Amino acid sequence: MYERLKEKTMEALSSVLPISAIVLVLASLIVPLNTDTVVMFLAGAMLLVLGMGLFSLGADMSMMPIGESVGRSFGHSKSQWLVTFACFLLGFIITIAEPDLSVLAGQVSAIPDMVLIFTVASGVGIFLVIAMLHIQFGIQLSTLLYIFYGIVFIISFFTPNNFVAVAFDAGGVTTGPITVPFILSMGIGLASARSGKNSQDDSFGFIALCSIGPILAVMLLGILYNPQEATYEQVIIPQVETMRDVWQQFFIQLPVYFKEVLLALIPISIFFAVFQIIFHPFTKRKILKICVGLIYTMLGLVLFLTGVNVGFIPVGSLLGGELAVSPSKWLLIPIGMLIGYYIVKAEPAIHVLNEQVEEITSGAISRKAMNLCLSIGVALSVGLSMLRVLTGISIYWFVIPGYLIALFLTRFVPKIFTGIAFDSGGVASGPMTSTFLLPLVMGACEAIGGNVMTDAFGIVALVAMTPPIAIQLMGLIYQIKLRRSTVAEPLEDEVIDEIVEELMQEEASENE
Repeated sequence: MYERLKEKTMEALSSVLPISAIVLVLASLIVPLNTDTVVMFLAGAMLLVLGMGLFSLGADMSMMPIGESVGRSFGHSKSQWLVTFACFLLGFIITIAEPDLSVLAGQVSAIPDMVLIFTVASGVGIFLVIAMLHIQFGIQLSTLLYIFYGIVFIISFFTPNNFVAVAFDAGGVTTGPITVPFILSMGIGLASARSGKNSQDDSFGFIALCSIGPILAVMLLGILYNPQEATYEQVIIPQVETMRDVWQQFFIQLPVYFKEVLLALIPISIFFAVFQIIFHPFTKRKILKICVGLIYTMLGLVLFLTGVNVGFIPVGSLLGGELAVSPSKWLLIPIGMLIGYYIVKAEPAIHVLNEQVEEITSGAISRKAMNLCLSIGVALSVGLSMLRVLTGISIYWFVIPGYLIALFLTRFVPKIFTGIAFDSGGVASGPMTSTFLLPLVMGACEAIGGNVMTDAFGIVALVAMTPPIAIQLMGLIYQIKLRRSTVAEPLEDEVIDEIVEELMQEEASENE
């Protein structure tokens, strides 16, 4: 156990060090920051590393086994109505408890918080059911993406302008660290219950579909309420003078995030208990291991959220504001891209996704390749977001052609890459985006007097948009290499699927 925790912590350290180094260089050479603010950032980075290590270990021990077991049981169940209701309920209760959803609700003051939360949770629940049905009835994921993103863009033209960017952001915000490991592993378990040759293709795509529900929910609410304006919560920079003041900021917020995470994990724990009583999938020893894993998950998320919210938000806002008012404000674009390139590696759920992808494909799609594509995609997203802040360009000029490109690529890549690509978009736009990148863009937008609701919001949407393009381009290159390596005839999707399936069968036989 100690060795695994050490390994996970070292992975987290290697992910956090680059972004910490970039901030320190900026604070020393370009944007002078108070020493106390830098100390708060470094203290937050320390908590972030430890929290990511504990979370990754806990997710491996608890969330992943529970999700896969639930998925397999649903896949073998003969009661379609019961499975449908259970999927909706599961998506609903997990989303309600997602910490980032409360933050989103606070940004849309024109709509009551609980109305927004329940509506968004219903959207996730409905689309979790759709994701389950797509596997049960063999519906192509790309077909569903064409249909629902088409509906999204049609409805967006009837949505109040101030809510368009927020609605697109909602898709990334609600697929956070609580929901991603569970829903991702549930999809893998449900797909594995099918004996068909395309089961590995269906292992991914749940996060992709569940990300669409919140977008539609917020847009429909915006149309229904039709508020004249939308406000946002400004970043408050705490005043600290001593190290005692610095640590006091963390200790004040620690119980707050402990309560949030505890409330988030209670529904999953109750669901697990009921599931165990009905289906009895786990032994007593496995149950104990899962319980310990849930504790690790809780402690890890508490430390992670405390670190990034207390230590990273003020630094992000200050950096954005100072760069925007400097004579070289166009440096916002390259600096933002550099930060985006490295910050995605610090997203806790990214490690879960990369591990699952590598396992399902038996190493055919490596973590290194996934990390490179995600980093390039997020770097481009932040660069585009900074360009929007400086110029006021509408988000439509980016999301419409961006998603058209992503959807167009689904016709040319192996099916498994489509699911992985669109899942990666929802996973990449996690708490690091909302607690560092969003304040960075908001700080810049406020400093130059822009409209925060239309120009700053939307960065989460862009972060969710570019990884599907980058990952599918990787899939296209992967397919071309496979074709070139075959002399007899070019490899089609079916042949590639058979290769991946054979690799999976070989790995399963070795494990047995």
